[in-house]
Amino acid sequence: MKTATRPDVGAMLREWRMRRRISQMELALVVGISPRHLSFVETGRSQPGRATLLNLAEALDVPLRERNVLLLAAGLAPAYAEHGLEDSALAIAHEAVQLILRAHEPFPALAIDRSWNLVLANRAVMPLLAGVAPHLLQPPVNVLRLSLHPEGVAPRIENLPEWRAHLLARLRREAAMSGSEELRALLEELAAYPGGESRHEAQRDAIVVPLRLRTPGGTLSFFSTTTVFGTPLEVTLAELALESFFPADRATAAALGRVELPAAK
Repeated sequence: MKTATRPDVGAMLREWRMRRRISQMELALVVGISPRHLSFVETGRSQPGRATLLNLAEALDVPLRERNVLLLAAGLAPAYAEHGLEDSALAIAHEAVQLILRAHEPFPALAIDRSWNLVLANRAVMPLLAGVAPHLLQPPVNVLRLSLHPEGVAPRIENLPEWRAHLLARLRREAAMSGSEELRALLEELAAYPGGESRHEAQRDAIVVPLRLRTPGGTLSFFSTTTVFGTPLEVTLAELALESFFPADRATAAALGRVELPAAK
């Protein structure tokens, strides 16, 4: 019978350092340890203490979920709790997210997890999803798949090549920074969807890449912003992002102001 072996914390740290493109000397100086000690940690000749490991993870901007993985690999207890967003421990944060989403109406806004799965959305989102295949709306709803799938929103995006290139570039960066196999798999899947790469340079006076969406009421144009919790010490909150869409022109603002939103539940 084989005994399960713990992941090598030193090798994991080295992988994160290489991903961040930081030398041993640079990282050691930031954390306040000797390069020799860091080398010993990475090669398994020295076991890092809890404080040193957390300092290294902080300096390398390791996500909280992966910091817990590093601690477990070192035989230490996790440092960061994880709850569901509807857990009582996150009640105040949950209320804050709902408040932001509601306040953004009549413009669409949604909350996503680190895998781009939908967590919450305001009432302005659903009217924009008319015609989407039902299987794409079955939980967990991945908003990138929903956007770019040929049975999703993609056929109604007027500037699909530009919008697709923007989303894939963002996902590519996130997959590289996080080391997430799930995001890498999602990137591979989405890149295989039809839509093509952008072949046009941005307009000289453009300030953002807009999302131009055809609707029964005409074409709507949006730009988006991303909001995250500033000082999270809990895994779910650290991985939560709010995507808020704003009208990119006056006509879109006026059109959304006339839309009758579904009744609040």
